[in-house]
Amino acid sequence: MTSVPDSSAHFPQLRLRRLRGHAVLRELVRETEVSVRDLILPLFIRHGSNTRQPIGSMPGHDQITVDLLADEIRSITDLGIPGVILFGIPATKDAAGSAALRDEGIVQQAVRKIKETTADLLVITDLCFCEYTDHGHCGVLRERHGRTDVDNDPTLDLLARQAVSHAQAGADVIAPSGMMDGMVSAIRRGLDAAGHESIPILSYAAKYASAFYGPFREAAESTPQFGDRRTYQMDPGNAQESLREVALDLAEGADMLMVKPALSYLDIICRVKQAHPDVPLCAYNVSGEYSMVKAAAAKGWLDEQRTTMEILTSIRRAGADMIITYSAKDVARWLGPGK
Repeated sequence: MTSVPDSSAHFPQLRLRRLRGHAVLRELVRETEVSVRDLILPLFIRHGSNTRQPIGSMPGHDQITVDLLADEIRSITDLGIPGVILFGIPATKDAAGSAALRDEGIVQQAVRKIKETTADLLVITDLCFCEYTDHGHCGVLRERHGRTDVDNDPTLDLLARQAVSHAQAGADVIAPSGMMDGMVSAIRRGLDAAGHESIPILSYAAKYASAFYGPFREAAESTPQFGDRRTYQMDPGNAQESLREVALDLAEGADMLMVKPALSYLDIICRVKQAHPDVPLCAYNVSGEYSMVKAAAAKGWLDEQRTTMEILTSIRRAGADMIITYSAKDVARWLGPGK
């Protein structure tokens, strides 16, 4: 709650600009800071070998093969970035996304390679099927009343199996992103039954059907072959619904929450944090947000560093405890390792 200034202290006695006149003083009284230690870097792991394929819409990011991952991980840890979230691009896709379930799946291989390289980096795995299905949707499909859509309940079993496979490979955190009803409960049961009760779940609890995901579709090769994902991702016009989604995921056993995207949903981040102040909250600064800044900076229209830091500060100020961002490496270089 905003305090009301003492009526006896007013201009010219009260001059808030006094706290802004010196650079060091501005830093000392700053309320919100962004640290490299707040950031998580997404990585796209592809099939094949000795390949680093640039992602055209996301300058500075590549799809990389597992054999090149060790050097990439060492560069990330040298920058002081504390964690990564993995997305896989398999060699083959089918209607059920079966490549996601294999012990030798692309993400499972990547997790093991990272753990061989370092024990210090937090490894989060995105849990979904859109990168693995030939139709690009986040689960198995069914047709009913002339409409094809993701079949929620059969997909839950597949998500649980995928989660167990990731945990067995060595994942530290499981992050389900498909927005299936009941997914956290199904994954929690599956992990616990397989002896992975200590693995936390970071749920994409409030994930919106956003236009800002555009560049990600290229990066993850996951563009839907028909329709869109609005039957399971949230309507951008809804705020109260996000609190219902969050409450349900917590009741089902989520250990951490996520709001995605971040920049256009700062109000949602704030509402979620106010409703659940004791639950760790992550925000995903998504591909479109990153690419817009990169494109404007390339044109000379924006100062990339100042704009990026202002965006990340706004996300932290809204209530996020941690941020998944494609800018993590840039921020680490600007601030210095571990700052």
